[in-house]
Amino acid sequence: MMTSLSSLSIDHTHDPALRSWVSGANDETTEFPLQNLPLGMARPAGQSGAFRPFAAIGAEAVDLIAAAALGVFSDELAAVLRACEGQGLNPLMAAGPALRRQCRHALVAVLDEKADAEWPGKLSAALVSQSSLEFTLPCRIGDYTDFYAGIHHATAVGKLFRPDNPLLPNYKWVPIGYHGRASSIGVSGQQFHRPLGQSKAPDAEVPSFGPSKRLDYELEVGALVGLGNAQGTPVALAQAEDHLFGLVLLNDWSARDVQAWEYQPLGPFLAKSFATTVSPWVVTMEALAPFRRPFSRAADDVQPLPYLQGDTNAAQGAISIQLEVHLQTAAMRAAQQPPHRLMRSDFADCYWTFAQMLTHHASNGCNLQPGDLFGSGTQSGPASDQGGSLLELTQGGKQPLTLPHGEQRTFLQDGDSVALVGFCEAPGRRRIGFGPCVGTVLPAIGAA
Repeated sequence: MMTSLSSLSIDHTHDPALRSWVSGANDETTEFPLQNLPLGMARPAGQSGAFRPFAAIGAEAVDLIAAAALGVFSDELAAVLRACEGQGLNPLMAAGPALRRQCRHALVAVLDEKADAEWPGKLSAALVSQSSLEFTLPCRIGDYTDFYAGIHHATAVGKLFRPDNPLLPNYKWVPIGYHGRASSIGVSGQQFHRPLGQSKAPDAEVPSFGPSKRLDYELEVGALVGLGNAQGTPVALAQAEDHLFGLVLLNDWSARDVQAWEYQPLGPFLAKSFATTVSPWVVTMEALAPFRRPFSRAADDVQPLPYLQGDTNAAQGAISIQLEVHLQTAAMRAAQQPPHRLMRSDFADCYWTFAQMLTHHASNGCNLQPGDLFGSGTQSGPASDQGGSLLELTQGGKQPLTLPHGEQRTFLQDGDSVALVGFCEAPGRRRIGFGPCVGTVLPAIGAA
């Protein structure tokens, strides 16, 4: 069976000339023009009703169930969207890429400035300001797998501990990953307490227990699984794109001192399970089509094994997403100073594509399910000032960062807020963004 190219193909919904009668969608600075239409789950702020599916357009959002009642969608799609109420986007994820694409096309048809004259008036009841909404996770996340596919991060961190051999022998052959904790994943705006844990100083005879002193962020991209696969049934690379629903920004916070003590021999545990933050809007695979790039490795580099190679993946498996980390300290916030940008990198540099990660994940017969979350691993750039974590930017805490107003950081302090930023741009295309992914560190429970 050949892969469906619906999520990879560029069509009329990507036309940079498209404009909407929702005026904010036409602002050149918006993250959510008509060409984007990311999906999420929200409800009116301050209310206790069920969360419902929405699509972002400019500074507003379309209540998709209300839009369905107005006749925007087919009966089949309307039923699936109603099933999402209180459940997350999982029913739409499970329905497959064709119905998701149908949703995108239907929304473009009624939000286009050239839409039938009835639609602006009819849809006004389904449009609400994003600022008036409370967001939750876009779906029920049953399982979370964190990969380690950022080669610049892996190399930089490896050099801190193994200067002569930064990458372990398996790194370039297999998409490295571990099974993370899903229950502590939160949506942008998440506030979490500094984790407690065991750590051991190099000169100490025994470990100690207490608040982490080396708390860090990790800049990642997250992929949400759409279609699942039956247990025991691998997913070929040619079909992998059909199983991907969309991407989010992901901050996989890390207690470096706890991790250094506990990770051998089995890997990350309490150092990672206390919090993970994701952006509320899912940018669909369809919206990302204009920002696809060829995926290849240098001729003298290790080439993937045959099950991780394919023509479609080679032609357009990579996705160019400009990624940034911004930091705002408690003092900056009190002085009304904006967050300070620490770095920028490009997700197109990722050593493995999400299609390869999914194929490898299912290659042993593991049954992926709608709503499963993949983390890409920390996405750093090749330069020393492009580290996707403080561990890299401060050389393991040896070189403090000086912020614009004199504060310094080696690792995160209580009150620090970290914002991840992601956007896609290309010549002749409308720029699209991912929306907020912000998390704030609170003092450890019981700390003075």
